[in-house]
Amino acid sequence: MAEGKRAAGGGQPQGQDRPRPRKSARRRRSAKARVAGAFLYALFVIGLSAVLATLGWVWACDLLGLNKTHISTIVTIHEDTQFGAVVDQLEEEGLIQYKFLFKLYAWFSHAEEKIAPGTYELNTEMDYHALVSSMGSSSTTRQEADITIPEGYTIDQVFALLAEKGVTSVDKLQDMAANWDYAFDWLRGIPLGDYHRLEGYLFPDTYTFQLGENPKYVINKMLVNFDAKMDEYMAQYAGEDAAYSLHDIVTIASMIEKETDGTNNEERNDYKNIASVIYNRLENPAAETVGYLQIDATLVYLNGGKVPTEADKAIDSPYNTYKYPGLPAGPISNPGMISLLAAMNPADTSYYYYVLNPETKQHEYSRTLAEHQAKQAQFSGNG
Repeated sequence: MAEGKRAAGGGQPQGQDRPRPRKSARRRRSAKARVAGAFLYALFVIGLSAVLATLGWVWACDLLGLNKTHISTIVTIHEDTQFGAVVDQLEEEGLIQYKFLFKLYAWFSHAEEKIAPGTYELNTEMDYHALVSSMGSSSTTRQEADITIPEGYTIDQVFALLAEKGVTSVDKLQDMAANWDYAFDWLRGIPLGDYHRLEGYLFPDTYTFQLGENPKYVINKMLVNFDAKMDEYMAQYAGEDAAYSLHDIVTIASMIEKETDGTNNEERNDYKNIASVIYNRLENPAAETVGYLQIDATLVYLNGGKVPTEADKAIDSPYNTYKYPGLPAGPISNPGMISLLAAMNPADTSYYYYVLNPETKQHEYSRTLAEHQAKQAQFSGNG
């Protein structure tokens, strides 16, 4: 019976009346998918390679300074400028395009250690190596300025001028003047702590300074100049037996410098004559002067540069030569060589007074108070 039933069913089991898919068709479809995937993968690799190649070329151009529009600019780096701020500035000025790339180069090359404070002229033709080299202490691109310090400038005026010209800041100069112990024998007796301690020793001259220079070197350059100019004279003021110290001479010269400022000194007679008045009052005080120098320039030093008044004569300060006899506490300006020489070689006179003639711009000298007062009345009437 069982065999009969199988025969009646045509030899096909129940539920298997549909034909099975052929294996060759599945293989063809699978091969096509693999080809398509390989093609897409190849496209992806080629595209990615193209993108990377493009980025690599762009980065290489930035790294090597290629294909850039020419830009030349001035970059200033201060002592307290952080490296990140330097990189920001380079990007802002258009010198680099990719800060991360420059920082990566700097990390490999230790560039941060090579960059020094200063003002530099940089351009887009410089590669990363050239940019770093051009911001170093020995860079030929470092900007310089020739600055003339006039005779009679106070230390505040000198520092303000240096800051105005971009050499360094007033605060940094004041700090270095007050607290750095410069290696000069003639400064040993002047205590640290107040920047005015160097008043009188910043020799007036024309100097070449690098912009952004270390304030210690700026001040030292002027002190070295003073030392060189005064070297041959210092020995006579160094001993304990010397009547005047070098500090005294500089103080006297500083008053001579300010008292002759704005006068007609073609023959330089005023310098030595005013020096003689100062020494006469110090060493042989007349009855009316009794050791008081009464130098108006010391009042100007105290009142901030204004024309002195009667009220200024009451200012309680060791620089006030109307209130205290003898020399002021220290120099009131930075004198030039003519004033220094006059302080060391005063004229031999009997003068105790002088007043400026407004017409000739020359000082008129007197031996007595009465003579002096008569000249004052005469010139005030002319004025």
